[in-house]
Amino acid sequence: MRNLITSLKKPAVGTMLGAALGLFATMPVAHAFNFPVFGPSYEGRLPGCEAGLPTITTQFWEKERKFWNSPLRITAYGNVHEKAFRPRESNNIPRRYCTAEAMVSDGKVRTVHYSIIEDGGIASMGQGVEWCVVGLDRNWAYNPGCLTAQP
Repeated sequence: MRNLITSLKKPAVGTMLGAALGLFATMPVAHAFNFPVFGPSYEGRLPGCEAGLPTITTQFWEKERKFWNSPLRITAYGNVHEKAFRPRESNNIPRRYCTAEAMVSDGKVRTVHYSIIEDGGIASMGQGVEWCVVGLDRNWAYNPGCLTAQP
């Protein structure tokens, strides 16, 4: 096997390497195309807490049916109120944190903590909703007791 260091000490190899690097240095610099970039603007325009409830109802039923083989559904909401709006630094993605009481089809009233996120939908289009039903966070995504779904 050849040793790279000793082969670079030879004048011919060093000259060829220098010439190759010199050619790259004289090549024109590539410039990026000037085109508009579209994306979220994060203006803080979020709907009220009631706007997230239909999404929660649908996603809760789908999750319980598909993943937990459970017939549970949310049948009604009450005591819907905002807990915080943009509780952290103003440069973060705007979120409205809310809490509601949900009547579940098993007859129990459970607390739901959720947030409505500006441009948090699929591919940053529309609002996104993250939610947790206390006592039914079976995969422990927001454990303990849905604490991490709150501000």
